[in-house]
Amino acid sequence: MEICIIKTPLGFTKIIGNNLGITSVTILNSEEKVTDIIPIELEDCVIQLNEYFDGLRKQFDLKLNPQGTDFQKSVWKKLAQIPYGKTISYLELSKQLGDVKAIRAVANANGKNPLWIIVPCHRVIGSDGALTGYAGGLHRKKWLLEHESPYKQQSLFQS
Repeated sequence: MEICIIKTPLGFTKIIGNNLGITSVTILNSEEKVTDIIPIELEDCVIQLNEYFDGLRKQFDLKLNPQGTDFQKSVWKKLAQIPYGKTISYLELSKQLGDVKAIRAVANANGKNPLWIIVPCHRVIGSDGALTGYAGGLHRKKWLLEHESPYKQQSLFQS
């Protein structure tokens, strides 16, 4: 596996992958040394993440290889279909997966998403429109949703 660290507007980000695809993209809660030479297997991911943060990319086109259970992978696949700038509730996501009673399992799989931003788990909100649970911290979720919002002049969410 190849590993690199990049700096993003939300902090240092660790990318792991190889020729089979990107396995993990995680936001770190500490300062890290930025990788000087990006491994070729991770170059496209770094480029596309930078384009996303620069407002030039709304959809990722990467070979992905996340590790998880079949159920988790089915949730992540559904998450990847949420359009840029849109949100969905955990309840609606459970319905789309065919089992409204699986809301907790869906939320749990959402929280275990190993591909930060690329599989947009930040686009899942509470049924009442509230920002709920986010492994990277609610301040980052808020930032990402505002970054993707077509309405830049005002905040969508209260701090």
